[in-house]
Amino acid sequence: WVTLFISCSPVTLEDEFWQAFREIAEQQGKGINALAAEIDAARGTSTGLATAIRLYVLAQYRGR
Repeated sequence: WVTLFISCSPVTLEDEFWQAFREIAEQQGKGINALAAEIDAARGTSTGLATAIRLYVLAQYRGR
C-alpha cells in the first residue's frame, strides 16, 4: 500500500495500482501529484479519490 497526500487528503492505493499510476504519469510527462490533482478535479462528488484513480488506471489499460 502506498499513500499519497492530495489536497491534504491521504489516498491509499495497492502496490499494483501505485506502480501502474506512476507508469501512466511518466508516459504522460507528468508528476504523480499533478496527475492525481487532474483526476481529483474531474471526479464526481460521489466517487472517492482513491476509487477515481483506480478507475483512471483501469481505463488507461483498457485503452480509453
